[in-house]
Parts: sequence; structure tokens; C-alpha cells
Amino acid sequence: MTESRYITPFLLIFFLAFNMESSAQQTPFERQPHTTATYHEVIAHYQQLAAAYPQARLLSYGSTDFGKPLHLLVLARDKEFDPLKIRNSHKTVLLINNGIHPGEPEGIDASMMLARDLLKKNAIPDNVVICIIPVYNIDGIFNRTGTSRANQNGPDAYGFRGNSKNYDLNRDFIKTDSRNSQTFQQIFNIWQPEVFVDTHTSNGADYQYTMTLIPTHKDKLQKTLSAYLTRKMIPSLYADMKKVGYEMIPYVNSIEESPDAGITGFLESPRYSTGYAALHNTIGFMPETHMLKAYDKRVDATYKLLETYVDLVSRDAAIIRKNKIQADLEVAAQQEFDIEWKLNKEQAEPLEFKGYAAKEKTSEVSGFKRLYYDRAAPYTKNINYWNNFVPSVTISKPIAYIIPKAWERIVELLKLNKVKVQQLAKDTQLPVEMYYIGDFKTSSSPYEGHYLHSAVQLQSKQQNITFYEGDYIVYVDQTVNRYIIETLEPQATDSFFNWNFFDSILSMKEHFSAYVFEDTAAELLRKDPALREKLEQKKAGNADFAKDGSAQLDFVYKNSEYYESTHLRYPIARLINNTPLSIK
Repeated sequence: MTESRYITPFLLIFFLAFNMESSAQQTPFERQPHTTATYHEVIAHYQQLAAAYPQARLLSYGSTDFGKPLHLLVLARDKEFDPLKIRNSHKTVLLINNGIHPGEPEGIDASMMLARDLLKKNAIPDNVVICIIPVYNIDGIFNRTGTSRANQNGPDAYGFRGNSKNYDLNRDFIKTDSRNSQTFQQIFNIWQPEVFVDTHTSNGADYQYTMTLIPTHKDKLQKTLSAYLTRKMIPSLYADMKKVGYEMIPYVNSIEESPDAGITGFLESPRYSTGYAALHNTIGFMPETHMLKAYDKRVDATYKLLETYVDLVSRDAAIIRKNKIQADLEVAAQQEFDIEWKLNKEQAEPLEFKGYAAKEKTSEVSGFKRLYYDRAAPYTKNINYWNNFVPSVTISKPIAYIIPKAWERIVELLKLNKVKVQQLAKDTQLPVEMYYIGDFKTSSSPYEGHYLHSAVQLQSKQQNITFYEGDYIVYVDQTVNRYIIETLEPQATDSFFNWNFFDSILSMKEHFSAYVFEDTAAELLRKDPALREKLEQKKAGNADFAKDGSAQLDFVYKNSEYYESTHLRYPIARLINNTPLSIK
């Protein structure tokens, strides 16, 4: 009896431990290869790993639009999970993000297996800390169907691209309309990864490859990082993946309907995850498995690519970390910044491509000719690859930006991204450069909740402006200079201006009644010959204007002291003189 009572608890503990380990060993995907894990299965898997292995810790941060926090699994060989201590110990951080589009779930399933295998084999590198976001778009993974991605070959059921507010979260890294994005930026800036991987599935043409790859574009990545990326990292990734049976190709961004006419590089602006990472001098990758390949092959390719990243980052950890430090120093001292880009259409290089013949046949739906890819006719041939972008807008940085305290949302996002922000201690008049919005285009339909601006034209004026106690000063001598400039300069592709943060400045708040202002305008012209001459020149050079009395009256108004000086004036000033400021 005594012996039996002694053995029973022992056996119970043994079987509980065995069952816990066994349940953590197999994922839903491994049990049924046409299946991807649900949110609860994903989180339970990581909770079990963290409970079973002291080298794993599952953390939670903030919230999402769905009301749940974002989780982060951290794998550290030495069991150190403090980000500051990790940086001080000269370890390199690899951050893997999954499920930004939950209908593209290969990374969700592959990361579950990768974390388990690294822990079981005691194979976590001693010089790399691996951080995994299990599911980023938690909202979307709950919206589970098998039909929302009509062109995709499995799995049987999966999540939806949009989140609870129907945002595509891979367009939200600057505007930050979602709590998901805000919490992601918190995680990113706490852990400050040197390398970032965001797992995806492609749409588009059919071809022989299972895995395609979008790296941070070489022309817009900081030069030190770009040199390492193009000369060492990308060649290693391609060679190592070929060895394990998954030859890769750049993301197939076709210039025409099929890739035969050539493909272009993908220039990810900061609205995308990897474009956002580049603002922080982090090398980013967006692997895209091919939608038409079998789901088990897509997961396997993703698993092997993530394994390759772990090995590569461990191999080059010291140089990756050194390059990041050097890049931060160079960006802090950098004077000129490219903020818009265009494809160099004159410079293409040959790229060996393994595709399928693009053919036509009669549509059973419309009776017209339709495209199809003949898998019975594979080919290998060179196609054109346009992968060089040149800057179309370059600006010189100011000494500092001055942000009136009314624009607190801007300041919140700057602080979230580790921008050092100070405040004026007293009211101060300063000579500054102010932008006036001369022209811009606005999309005719909403894009991700915004009527996005583009093609911004600016007029610059030197003015003496009074700023007030509590207004914000952002000196542009920081490692996050690119985030500062590419959000605060209106012409930048994903500037806060282009995302409608400042639309209130685009409309006038005062105007005039014509029958009253006619007499005032006449008096202005009598007293100001220069204004009279300016009006006559405008009439002489513009026949339509010369015939339009209302336009002429408006011209006089807008060239007088009655016209509000803040109309179309971008509210953030550029401090271009090294004026001493009284700072709180």
C-alpha cells in the first residue's frame, strides 16, 4: 500500500510530463498536412514550449483591434530575456513575424515546428536571440474560411487578410490606424532586431519555384547594410536553399501579364513591414511561397528558409551587429536623404528563370481568349530583371524640426519609434523654413481608410515664427533619422502628410464677401503699385484669368495681408540655423 501510494504520484508526474511534451511535439499541420493551426492551437503550443523549456519565454504586449495582446516567443540559449542585457551582451536579434495576412499561414505552422525543434535539439545559437510573433493579425485568423483566397491551393481553412477594421496590416506601419501596428512597433523598438523576416504567400503568375524572396531593396537600404546584404547574405540564402531542395527566385513582379517580358524589383515603402524596418536600419525579408504549390511543400520551404536564416545570422552575427552599429552612426551624421524613388527602366540584367509556357485558350465563361500556364511545357530561359531604382526626390536635413504641441499624434508615433523629443521651455520667436503646399494629387477612392496624397509640390519660405512653451523639438542627429525624415518631410512616399495627418491645413478658415472686398481691393491696388503690376502681369500671361473678375479679386485677396498666412502652410517648421533654444 505504501509503495503503491509512492509510485502513483511519480508515475502521474511522469505521464503528465510525457503527455505535455508529446502534445508540444506535433502541430496540427503535422497531424493533417492540409491544416493550419487555429489561434488557440498556436498559443497553446507556445505556452507548452515555454512551460517545458527554460530557454523559451512567451511574452505578451499591448493589445490589438481584436482585444487580445500580441505574443512574442523569445528563444535564448543562456535564458536571458531582458532586451537591454541581450544588447549589452552583443547578441544579434532575429525577429520573425507571422500571420500579418492569416490566409498566408505557412510561417505560422513552420515557426511552431522550428521553435520546438530548436528547443528539443538544444540548437539555439549562443550568439543569436530568436523572437517569433506567432500571429500578428489575430483579428484575421479568427475570420476563418476556405474560400477567401480564390487562387490558393490550400490549406483547407485559413484566416482573412483584413483585420477587425478591415485594414491590410501590411500597409499600416506608418499611419498606424490599428492597435496591432502600435503594439508591433512597441515590440520592434524594444527588441531592436538586426534582421527581420515577415512570412507571406504570393499571388500572380505560375512558375516552377516554391519560394520567392523580397529583401529590403538594395538601393534604399543604408549603404553599409546594403553592401553586406547583396554581397554575402542574399547569395548565401539562395545557395543554401538550393542545397535543401528549394531553389529560389526574386519575387515575380511581372511588368506584363506573364513573367516572359521580365520582372522588376519590389520597392517596399515604409507602409510595408520591411520598408518600416529599413527606417530603423534593420535588414528585412519578405519570403513569398507560391500559392499554387501544395501546402505541405510551402510550409516545408518556409521551415527550411527560417532554418537557413537562423544558421546564417548565427554564422555572421558579429558582422551583422557591427554593420548595424555602423549604419546607425552613419545615418545619425547623414546630411542628405532620398525620400522618393523611381525605377531605372534603362538598366536591366538577365535572370535565369524557370517558368511554364504562357498560352491562350478559349474561356468557358466568356468565350474569349484567356491566359493559362501549361505545366506540361516547363522552360528555363533568361528574362529581363529591372532591379535598380534611382532617387527622384532628395532633401537636405534641417538641424531640427519644430512641431506645435497641437499635433500630439505625430509626437506619440515619434516617441513610439525611439525618437528623442524635447520641448521648448518658453515662448520663442525663431527664423525657420516653412513649407507651403503648392500642389498635390489625391486618390479618387479610399486606400486603406485614407484618400492618399502623392506628387506633392512645395514652396519654401523663410519666416520668423513664434513657437510656444511646450512645442516639440526634434533634432535630426539620431540613429532613427530616416524615420524622422521620411514621416515629417511631406514629399516622402509615406509621409504623415501623404497619409492625411495634416488635411486640416488644406482648407481656408476665412474668406470675403465680394461686394465688400471689391472696394478694399481697389484701395489696395491704389496704394500698392507692385501689387497692381503683379496683377497686370498675371492677366497678360493668362487669357482665362484676364476674363475672370472673380479670379482677379481672389488674386488680390491672396496677395494681401487679409489672406490667412497659415492656409496651405505645413505646420512643422525646419530649423536651419543653429539657434540656441531653451529646452525643458
